Amino acid sequence: MKKSLIMAAVVVFGFANVNAQESVSTLGYANNQEEGSFGFDEGDIFIEGTVGFGSTNDKNSETKTNNFNISPKAGYFIMENLAVGIDVAYSSYKREVAGTDTNDRSGFGAGVFGRYYFLDLGKRFKTYTELGLGYTSDKDKIVDVTNNTFGAGLDLGINYFVTEKIALTFGLKNLLSFSSTKADVTGAKAETNFNLGFGDVANPFGGNAAFGLLFKL
Repeated sequence: MKKSLIMAAVVVFGFANVNAQESVSTLGYANNQEEGSFGFDEGDIFIEGTVGFGSTNDKNSETKTNNFNISPKAGYFIMENLAVGIDVAYSSYKREVAGTDTNDRSGFGAGVFGRYYFLDLGKRFKTYTELGLGYTSDKDKIVDVTNNTFGAGLDLGINYFVTEKIALTFGLKNLLSFSSTKADVTGAKAETNFNLGFGDVANPFGGNAAFGLLFKL
């Protein structure tokens, strides 16, 4: 969690610094010089993809972990600053202790989302919050069991427009989340989870930091 907070602070500071330098440089523009238009209007469409990953190697306990997730999505602005869309996702998590796999999972998912841009810091730096609903099928390869999860999560993100059509993305996923998981075996009962914070990156609905690119069509 501390690493995620530090990462978020570094990204925000870096984007803000670039934006401040840009604002200073534009002071010398002539009044009649046209500046770029950054952000979104009603009817705009965007395609975005975020990627997250992590790896640990604890030599004291001979434990190694690796996790990866990727989530492409597409959105349509039904009005200025408010978009709705669909997304798909893939995630994997592997844990090895003393050369033996103790956890090996992979999951595929799909969902819908609503995104609201609530703050502009300069003309290139846009922040948003996003609410998503989705379904994930997560297979545990160690015990050969598939878990089906329905969940909802609230994200916080930042876009920095490099050009009018391309933006860098940084997001903190599932700061607030709820999920219900049921194993695909006879007699299994559902397990529900509520999370406030950064969650567990091993969970397909767990919170994690992610970077990506956005393309405005």
